[in-house]
Amino acid sequence: MSLSTTPPTAGTPSYRQIFANAEFRGLWIGSALGNASSTMTSLTLALLVNAATGSALLAALVMFGPSLAQVLGVSTLMSAADTARPRRLLIVLASLSTVAVGIQAAFELPAAARLVLALLVAYGLSIGSGVRWGLLNDVVAAEQFVLGRSAMNLSVGAMQIAGFGLAGLLLQAMSPQTVLWLATACSALTIPALRFGLRDRSPRRGARTSLAETWRGNRLLLGQTRTRPLLLALTIPNGLVVGCEALFVPYAGADAGWLLAAGAAGMLSGDLIVGRFLNRSQRRTAARWLRIVLAIPFLAFAFDLPLPLLAAVVALGSCGYAASLAQQEVLVDLTPPDLRGQVLGTESALRMTTFGICAILAGTLADLTAPAPAIATFAALSLLASLTLT
Repeated sequence: MSLSTTPPTAGTPSYRQIFANAEFRGLWIGSALGNASSTMTSLTLALLVNAATGSALLAALVMFGPSLAQVLGVSTLMSAADTARPRRLLIVLASLSTVAVGIQAAFELPAAARLVLALLVAYGLSIGSGVRWGLLNDVVAAEQFVLGRSAMNLSVGAMQIAGFGLAGLLLQAMSPQTVLWLATACSALTIPALRFGLRDRSPRRGARTSLAETWRGNRLLLGQTRTRPLLLALTIPNGLVVGCEALFVPYAGADAGWLLAAGAAGMLSGDLIVGRFLNRSQRRTAARWLRIVLAIPFLAFAFDLPLPLLAAVVALGSCGYAASLAQQEVLVDLTPPDLRGQVLGTESALRMTTFGICAILAGTLADLTAPAPAIATFAALSLLASLTLT
């Protein structure tokens, strides 16, 4: 099968150019299907656990807590992002994820067992993210990386809108197990998308996948004085706002899907504008302000506002996630080409781990107080972190 892998580079990069690349399309479709499955699964599991236990902490833990497993990927086998054949590894990880979601659908499991399965999937996803972002560097031209990353983020936003919105609707008409079966089917579709959409590329570097090789890359990443504050800025403000989002289920119950979909729509809009219409200098200037935009709207949860207004507020705030595009661009510039998969995967996994930690802390605070004041508190902390790190 012939796959176009070198998109046109003349003039300003455009979405049309990168989507003309058949291999990029395969990568994008595989990512989109996987994200649709994971969003449907996470919302359904959170509602199941919340209904069974009534605990905001446990609901937040099952929805975002699995992100904590991603730190294991960083510290163990993240070097596979550059030392394994990318298509083969992505297919294996997609297959394991499909089996895990199928088990969630097929059996009535206690909350602890559901969490363990979700943790195993998250561990695989941490390595998969490194493979995917490293592969993006190979598939598109260097000047198209930010636009390619933006397009991949758009798939996340679009599939979260579809996944959360569809799951929210289906859960009002179907059993949670039925929705989980639909998520399983969606996950299964990623396998042929990856198999027939990607070339079978060689590893990016010749070393063997191992713990030692992973830590060699990690030491290089963390040893650079410019990357450490960059990683903090990429993880902490975002993570605190994810702590807010982790409380949408205990705050709004079955209507939480609308708040989550609104957040995904805002993230999609921000990535579209920043990735497509701003140049490198403008992106870096905008990033400082987008961090502020990310946090302030969530302070509205301190007030008793109608759900549609809160959904609009969430959409506005979520535009601020687009600040990450400029910061990731700097991170790529600082990274040797043969380590980019591992470094980008490590950044993604650290960010997701922070999401899990903040979700647990937010759930704990909500159990001690209530979801609304906990959301407002974490929004204020995100604003403070952004002002400190900007």
